[in-house]
Amino acid sequence: MTLHYYYAACTLGLEAVLADELRALGAGDVEARRGACAFTGDRAMGYKACLWTRSAIRVQEELTRGFVRDRDDLYALTGTVDWSQSITYLQTLAIDGSVKDSFANDTRFPVLVVKDAICDQFRDRTGKRPDVGKDRPDLPIKLVLQGQEAILYRELGGEPLHKRGYREILHKSPLNEATAAGLLLMTGWDKQSPVCDPMCGSATFLIEAAWLACDRAPGLGRAFAFERWRDTDLDAWRQVYDEAEARAQRGAGRTPRLCGNDRHPSAIAIAQKALAGAGLENAVQLSQEDTFNWQPPFVPRLVVTNPPYGDRLQAEPQSLNDSWDALGRFLHRQCPGASAFVLCGNPELTQLLGLRATQKYPVRNGPIECRWLRYDIDGR
Repeated sequence: MTLHYYYAACTLGLEAVLADELRALGAGDVEARRGACAFTGDRAMGYKACLWTRSAIRVQEELTRGFVRDRDDLYALTGTVDWSQSITYLQTLAIDGSVKDSFANDTRFPVLVVKDAICDQFRDRTGKRPDVGKDRPDLPIKLVLQGQEAILYRELGGEPLHKRGYREILHKSPLNEATAAGLLLMTGWDKQSPVCDPMCGSATFLIEAAWLACDRAPGLGRAFAFERWRDTDLDAWRQVYDEAEARAQRGAGRTPRLCGNDRHPSAIAIAQKALAGAGLENAVQLSQEDTFNWQPPFVPRLVVTNPPYGDRLQAEPQSLNDSWDALGRFLHRQCPGASAFVLCGNPELTQLLGLRATQKYPVRNGPIECRWLRYDIDGR
């Protein structure tokens, strides 16, 4: 078996969750890093990581790395890869880069060097060169240039993996699907106990919970860039995909009791469309009420929610205070014996809940430094 070296990126704070997911899939040499995990495996392992990891944002395969001091070194290193193994000159490529403490001041010049090296290789061999495609390139490439080391990856997913395909319209403060799934995995939920989200927005937590309980791979129903590569092992990919479809069919009836609420009718409308896109129209009960007045249709054992905390919604301070006060009252009155997990990017607001957090996990929500807070609610 040829061993391939992979790198999966995730939201800061979810590295341990992603590492556990990769080990469960059979990945080797899993090493958690800042905002990512490195791992090894065969080609099928890369396909599984794209299809099954719920917390990963992207999965990349390392193609080469080496010592570079200048433009010529980077050009030569890029030329050591046989790019015709991935695409033909009729296909498209795109290059993204990150640069730190290198010979280049920013990404534009080294990215251009890599592009020229790849296109020149095709031109020298075939007389033609592939085009750069900004939208849905067949071969997305990542250049990492740090100090005097350069690494070239190809990105297996293409579109970020959090784009599951069920959400077309974004709520004004959406929670990234991969982040929501990772946070849900952090709760230790048993996939059977009833779950509610009293401020559900576009229902991302609830959709990810349903798919987790039903053993549905988050990548089912979407396309990946590696499917368009010349060296893709189509038999291995077909086997990975067919197994995922079979597992989803077997688990289709295992949805636990799930419910959500939001006081904004526009959010509920978006949630309903997202649920339909996820094939979960009848799996989640939605309500439109003020959080303070909402009575869920069952007593939840797990509450997961992402309330407004100001940075994105730009809400008035009094409105934020009222929202958090209402959430605290809801938890006290409607959730006896439950564990509640609340995402917060403003620690001052948590005082309004009238509860003491038993666990605090640092995590990022986009650019915002947050805490994933656990509250154990006293039973009646």
